Amino acid sequence: MTKFTGINHLAMATGDMEKTIRFWRDLLGMRLVAGLGRPGFRHYFFEISENDCIAFFEWDGVEPVEKKDHGYPVRGPYVFDHLSIGVETEKELYDLKDKLEAAGFSVSDAMDHGFIHSIYAFDPNGIPIEFSWPVPGRDIRKTPVLVDKGPSETALEGPDPQPGQWPDVTKPTPQDWRVAFAGAGMDLFEKPNHFGKKEEN
Repeated sequence: MTKFTGINHLAMATGDMEKTIRFWRDLLGMRLVAGLGRPGFRHYFFEISENDCIAFFEWDGVEPVEKKDHGYPVRGPYVFDHLSIGVETEKELYDLKDKLEAAGFSVSDAMDHGFIHSIYAFDPNGIPIEFSWPVPGRDIRKTPVLVDKGPSETALEGPDPQPGQWPDVTKPTPQDWRVAFAGAGMDLFEKPNHFGKKEEN
Protein backbone atom coordinates (compact mmCIF):
# COMPACT_ATOMS: atom_id res chain seq x y z
CA MET A 1 0.00 0.00 0.00
CA THR A 2 1.29 3.46 -0.91
CA LYS A 3 2.37 5.59 2.07
CA PHE A 4 1.24 9.14 1.38
CA THR A 5 3.15 11.98 3.06
CA GLY A 6 0.61 14.79 2.79
CA ILE A 7 -0.47 17.26 0.12
CA ASN A 8 2.68 18.08 -1.82
CA HIS A 9 0.84 21.09 -3.21
CA LEU A 10 -2.58 22.32 -4.19
CA ALA A 11 -2.45 24.30 -7.44
CA MET A 12 -4.72 27.34 -7.61
CA ALA A 13 -4.93 30.25 -10.08
CA THR A 14 -4.61 34.00 -9.69
CA GLY A 15 -4.56 37.05 -11.92
CA ASP A 16 -2.65 39.09 -9.31
CA MET A 17 0.44 37.43 -7.85
CA GLU A 18 1.38 40.57 -5.91
CA LYS A 19 -1.85 40.47 -3.85
CA THR A 20 -1.53 36.69 -3.53
CA ILE A 21 2.00 36.96 -2.10
CA ARG A 22 0.93 39.73 0.26
CA PHE A 23 -1.90 37.54 1.62
CA TRP A 24 -0.30 34.09 1.82
CA ARG A 25 3.27 35.12 2.75
CA ASP A 26 2.94 38.45 4.54
CA LEU A 27 -0.45 38.14 6.26
CA LEU A 28 -0.69 34.40 6.91
CA GLY A 29 3.07 33.95 7.36
CA MET A 30 3.64 31.11 4.87
CA ARG A 31 7.12 31.14 3.33
CA LEU A 32 7.40 31.66 -0.44
CA VAL A 33 9.64 28.67 -1.15
CA ALA A 34 9.74 28.58 -4.96
CA GLY A 35 8.82 30.72 -7.91
CA LEU A 36 9.27 30.30 -11.61
CA GLY A 37 7.88 32.03 -14.64
CA ARG A 38 8.16 33.95 -17.87
CA PRO A 39 6.09 36.79 -19.38
CA GLY A 40 2.38 35.94 -19.00
CA PHE A 41 2.98 33.00 -16.64
CA ARG A 42 4.15 32.47 -13.07
CA HIS A 43 4.02 29.47 -10.72
CA TYR A 44 4.77 30.22 -7.05
CA PHE A 45 4.75 27.89 -4.01
CA PHE A 46 3.96 28.77 -0.37
CA GLU A 47 4.87 26.43 2.50
CA ILE A 48 1.87 25.46 4.65
CA SER A 49 3.76 22.89 6.74
CA GLU A 50 6.82 20.67 6.59
CA ASN A 51 5.15 18.47 3.96
CA ASP A 52 2.45 20.66 2.41
CA CYS A 53 2.39 23.63 0.04
CA ILE A 54 -0.16 25.70 -1.81
CA ALA A 55 0.86 26.92 -5.26
CA PHE A 56 -0.56 29.55 -7.58
CA PHE A 57 -0.41 29.87 -11.35
CA GLU A 58 -0.64 33.49 -12.45
CA TRP A 59 -2.26 33.75 -15.86
CA ASP A 60 -3.32 36.90 -17.71
CA GLY A 61 -7.07 37.43 -17.51
CA VAL A 62 -7.75 35.32 -14.40
CA GLU A 63 -10.27 37.09 -12.15
CA PRO A 64 -11.28 36.38 -8.55
CA VAL A 65 -14.14 33.91 -8.30
CA GLU A 66 -17.50 34.93 -6.95
CA LYS A 67 -17.56 34.17 -3.25
CA LYS A 68 -19.62 31.13 -2.24
CA ASP A 69 -20.12 30.22 1.40
CA HIS A 70 -18.10 27.22 2.51
CA GLY A 71 -20.13 24.01 2.28
CA TYR A 72 -23.18 25.63 0.70
CA PRO A 73 -24.76 23.14 -1.74
CA VAL A 74 -24.54 23.80 -5.48
CA ARG A 75 -25.70 22.09 -8.68
CA GLY A 76 -24.01 21.47 -12.01
CA PRO A 77 -20.31 21.01 -12.80
CA TYR A 78 -18.29 21.65 -9.67
CA VAL A 79 -15.04 20.30 -8.18
CA PHE A 80 -13.81 22.46 -5.30
CA ASP A 81 -15.56 23.80 -2.22
CA HIS A 82 -12.95 25.04 0.25
CA LEU A 83 -9.49 24.52 1.69
CA SER A 84 -9.04 23.78 5.41
CA ILE A 85 -5.66 24.55 6.94
CA GLY A 86 -4.84 23.26 10.41
CA VAL A 87 -3.34 25.34 13.21
CA GLU A 88 -1.64 23.94 16.30
CA THR A 89 -3.32 25.87 19.11
CA GLU A 90 -6.62 27.58 19.89
CA LYS A 91 -4.70 30.82 20.48
CA GLU A 92 -3.29 30.64 16.93
CA LEU A 93 -6.84 30.26 15.57
CA TYR A 94 -7.93 33.48 17.26
CA ASP A 95 -4.66 35.25 16.40
CA LEU A 96 -5.37 34.48 12.72
CA LYS A 97 -8.94 35.77 13.08
CA ASP A 98 -7.60 39.02 14.57
CA LYS A 99 -4.93 39.41 11.85
CA LEU A 100 -7.41 38.84 9.03
CA GLU A 101 -9.92 41.28 10.50
CA ALA A 102 -7.22 43.91 11.09
CA ALA A 103 -6.25 43.57 7.41
CA GLY A 104 -9.87 44.20 6.33
CA PHE A 105 -10.88 40.62 5.52
CA SER A 106 -14.26 39.30 6.61
CA VAL A 107 -13.91 36.34 9.00
CA SER A 108 -16.60 34.18 10.56
CA ASP A 109 -16.99 33.55 14.26
CA ALA A 110 -15.40 30.29 15.45
CA MET A 111 -17.55 27.22 14.83
CA ASP A 112 -17.40 24.08 16.99
CA HIS A 113 -17.57 21.00 14.73
CA GLY A 114 -16.99 18.52 17.55
CA PHE A 115 -13.50 17.47 16.47
CA ILE A 116 -12.28 20.88 15.23
CA HIS A 117 -13.00 24.54 15.88
CA SER A 118 -12.92 26.57 12.67
CA ILE A 119 -13.03 30.08 11.29
CA TYR A 120 -13.85 30.91 7.65
CA ALA A 121 -12.53 33.57 5.28
CA PHE A 122 -11.61 34.20 1.63
CA ASP A 123 -8.25 35.05 0.06
CA PRO A 124 -7.95 37.92 -2.48
CA ASN A 125 -8.74 35.45 -5.30
CA GLY A 126 -12.05 34.47 -3.69
CA ILE A 127 -10.68 31.09 -2.58
CA PRO A 128 -12.69 29.95 0.47
CA ILE A 129 -10.36 29.07 3.35
CA GLU A 130 -11.14 27.40 6.66
CA PHE A 131 -8.62 27.48 9.49
CA SER A 132 -9.09 24.59 11.94
CA TRP A 133 -7.81 23.81 15.42
CA PRO A 134 -8.14 20.12 16.43
CA VAL A 135 -10.08 19.54 19.67
CA PRO A 136 -7.84 17.58 22.06
CA GLY A 137 -8.86 13.93 22.46
CA ARG A 138 -11.07 13.93 19.35
CA ASP A 139 -8.74 12.76 16.58
CA ILE A 140 -10.84 11.24 13.78
CA ARG A 141 -7.68 9.87 12.18
CA LYS A 142 -6.98 7.72 15.23
CA THR A 143 -10.63 6.83 15.84
CA PRO A 144 -12.66 7.02 12.59
CA VAL A 145 -16.39 7.60 13.07
CA LEU A 146 -19.44 7.37 10.74
CA VAL A 147 -22.76 8.79 11.98
CA ASP A 148 -24.43 9.46 8.61
CA LYS A 149 -28.16 8.68 8.98
CA GLY A 150 -28.24 7.44 5.37
CA PRO A 151 -24.69 6.16 4.92
CA SER A 152 -23.08 5.24 1.64
CA GLU A 153 -23.09 1.45 1.21
CA THR A 154 -19.43 1.56 0.25
CA ALA A 155 -18.54 3.59 3.36
CA LEU A 156 -20.16 0.91 5.56
CA GLU A 157 -17.34 -1.46 4.54
CA GLY A 158 -15.12 0.41 7.01
CA PRO A 159 -12.40 3.06 7.10
CA ASP A 160 -9.55 0.96 5.69
CA PRO A 161 -8.88 0.36 1.98
CA GLN A 162 -10.79 -2.68 0.74
CA PRO A 163 -8.70 -5.17 -1.28
CA GLY A 164 -9.98 -6.66 -4.51
CA GLN A 165 -11.94 -3.58 -5.65
CA TRP A 166 -9.58 -2.75 -8.53
CA PRO A 167 -7.56 -4.90 -10.93
CA ASP A 168 -4.12 -6.04 -9.78
CA VAL A 169 -1.10 -4.61 -11.58
CA THR A 170 -0.01 -7.13 -14.18
CA LYS A 171 2.40 -4.93 -16.16
CA PRO A 172 4.60 -2.92 -13.75
CA THR A 173 6.79 -0.21 -15.26
CA PRO A 174 10.22 -1.79 -15.92
CA GLN A 175 13.12 -0.24 -14.02
CA ASP A 176 14.81 1.05 -17.18
CA TRP A 177 11.58 2.83 -18.23
CA ARG A 178 11.40 4.82 -14.99
CA VAL A 179 12.59 8.09 -16.48
CA ALA A 180 11.30 11.54 -15.51
CA PHE A 181 11.43 14.08 -18.33
CA ALA A 182 12.46 17.70 -17.73
CA GLY A 183 9.57 19.91 -16.62
CA ALA A 184 9.12 23.59 -15.80
CA GLY A 185 10.50 23.18 -12.26
CA MET A 186 13.98 22.45 -13.58
CA ASP A 187 14.38 26.23 -13.90
CA LEU A 188 14.50 26.41 -10.10
CA PHE A 189 17.88 24.68 -10.10
CA GLU A 190 19.43 25.80 -13.39
CA LYS A 191 18.96 29.59 -13.16
CA PRO A 192 20.26 32.15 -10.66
CA ASN A 193 18.21 32.69 -7.48
CA HIS A 194 16.60 36.15 -7.60
CA PHE A 195 15.29 36.40 -4.04
CA GLY A 196 16.20 39.84 -2.78
CA LYS A 197 17.18 41.11 -6.24
CA LYS A 198 15.32 43.35 -8.68
CA GLU A 199 15.58 42.56 -12.38
CA GLU A 200 17.37 45.28 -14.34
CA ASN A 201 15.80 46.40 -17.63
